[in-house]
Amino acid sequence: MHILIYGAGALGQALGCLLAADGHRVDLVLRPRFIEALRRTGLAVTGIYGDHHLAPERLNLLPHLKARSGEDYDIILLTTKTYDTDAALSDIAGLSRCYCPVVSMQNGCGNLEKLEERLGRERSLAARVITGFEIERPGLVRITVSADAVHVGGCVRGVIPAAARRLAEALSHAGLPSIAVPDISEPLFAKLLYNCALNPLGAILGVHYGALGDNIESRALMDQVIDETFAVITTMGGTTPWRDAAAYRKVFYGQLLPATYHHRPSMLQDLDNNKPTEVEAMVGYVAAQGRKYGVPTPCCEILAALVRFKEQQVRQTT
Repeated sequence: MHILIYGAGALGQALGCLLAADGHRVDLVLRPRFIEALRRTGLAVTGIYGDHHLAPERLNLLPHLKARSGEDYDIILLTTKTYDTDAALSDIAGLSRCYCPVVSMQNGCGNLEKLEERLGRERSLAARVITGFEIERPGLVRITVSADAVHVGGCVRGVIPAAARRLAEALSHAGLPSIAVPDISEPLFAKLLYNCALNPLGAILGVHYGALGDNIESRALMDQVIDETFAVITTMGGTTPWRDAAAYRKVFYGQLLPATYHHRPSMLQDLDNNKPTEVEAMVGYVAAQGRKYGVPTPCCEILAALVRFKEQQVRQTT
């Protein structure tokens, strides 16, 4: 396949390396500071799924999409931060004669709806990624942890698009376990539960996920976030694999948290790197939907406000 990966940070670079090493043609749209480093050293992936490397001459690195028709792309993987989704979709929509599927592989909720609104239902897919990726140094991405396979699906419940099957097969063959599913909203809501419980609190306290589970006070806060998020999802008409919040907590503390015990929250990494966070697609999203549907979300409101405060601190010191 000819694959465009738009917004290639840690996730996008890892996907690009794995897919290109497996024989696919991959174009990466990424920041100029990454382009300079990758042209010198190539791109490598290490960690729990083994070691992979691409020489610089095998990388097609783009600072933007200007002047590219896009007519020969088979699929586009969108891996930007959620706050860049609108700008990314404007660029992608501007590709002349490009009608291939676009897959949001981003954190949080609300991205698939934006794709569908801008590109149409037939072109819009999403993937739930619950694996940890970190740029260890320019040109080297480490896959740190994984709680489950990547799930890929489309907008219509009960239907698995051919593009979702093809992408899942390609990712699995390249070394990243993936499956195509008939209802992508369910795993996306499941990831929302996981991310809301861990990411903001870990960023505020400056600790890895395991530290949150080891402390009785932080567990109490995570319990409340889970309760609020589950209530919002249910009121919105969404579903998860669990019948209630108590059932999810059993899986969360028994399986998901231990599997990602040492992972540092992506929000914490963003703050450490003086970057905005994706708070509005996580607890900010839950709080906004809670206000819309009349569901109280006091803990999510407070966590979102605290993360915004820390973002403001970062901006003031840069």
